[in-house]
Amino acid sequence: MTATLFVAGLVLLGIGGASLVAPVAFHASSGISLGESRSLLSEARAAGGSLLGAGAVILLGAFVSRLAFTASVLGAVMYVSYGLSRLLGMAVDGMPAQELVLATAVELILGLLCVAALVAHRRHAGGPTQVEAPRRG
Repeated sequence: MTATLFVAGLVLLGIGGASLVAPVAFHASSGISLGESRSLLSEARAAGGSLLGAGAVILLGAFVSRLAFTASVLGAVMYVSYGLSRLLGMAVDGMPAQELVLATAVELILGLLCVAALVAHRRHAGGPTQVEAPRRG
């Protein structure tokens, strides 16, 4: 689980940081031209900041055991949703640049590894946590 969270966190830190700090260059590496639209640059930087933040939480989960479950959930949601959204885009819009097809595969693999980390955490913890209803009287 630790290695999965470490890699998943580092990937999001790198991608998020690049999109936040250098959105034009980062997106150009995949054949995407952001142009000079300040609004589009703002959107790219905002998404980058979100990925950077998620990456930080996921990476922390590799080192702080009490964050491992939350980090695994976040990693699974981030990566699987990105991968499935790209697959939907391919079905609706056609195939993107090869770099984005590769990104789809990496996202789905990392997402499934985070799901596996969740399953492992659940087995190690003895199953889901039971929450009892407050007793009256």
